[in-house]
Amino acid sequence: MDRAVFLDRDGVLNEDNGYTYKLSDLRILDGVIDGLKKISNLNYKLIIITNQSGIARGLFSENQMHLFMKGLLRNLSEHDIYFHDYFFCPHHSDGIVAEYAKNCSCRKPEAGMLFHAEKKHDLDLTQSILIGDKETDILAGVKANLRSNILIDPNGKNNNSRASDIVKNLVEASKIIKDYF
Repeated sequence: MDRAVFLDRDGVLNEDNGYTYKLSDLRILDGVIDGLKKISNLNYKLIIITNQSGIARGLFSENQMHLFMKGLLRNLSEHDIYFHDYFFCPHHSDGIVAEYAKNCSCRKPEAGMLFHAEKKHDLDLTQSILIGDKETDILAGVKANLRSNILIDPNGKNNNSRASDIVKNLVEASKIIKDYF
């Protein structure tokens, strides 16, 4: 079985503009390239898990989300950083697009995306790690019994998190992951 580092997208890899989906809005956060390069050398599969309720809310389409993901992954590949997969949840109970307007087990803080990745990629979740910027990310990792759940909190304001560790950026997260060896 393999192990993975699961990363949230908006606010962890790229700037979170609130319903970010336009390639023209793609801004890789400081430290992401360096942090991902270090994590890539540690024998983990890199997998993105992201809530995308803007689809359910009718703000953008599933196709537009996939185009943004292709652009993000292409940008990172130019730095020799490759993700094994990405999973997204288009659902939200307040959605206006009927097929997506529902509660589901894949929307973080639920752990459905992690369990789907576990099955698809034969992962050992107890040896896997999640990196997120919201408590909903952390709670999904806790529910999936991950080895570690790291919260990125650049301003150091979150003292009540259930995260294993709280860091300022992905470079700091990569140092913690390296220490697991």
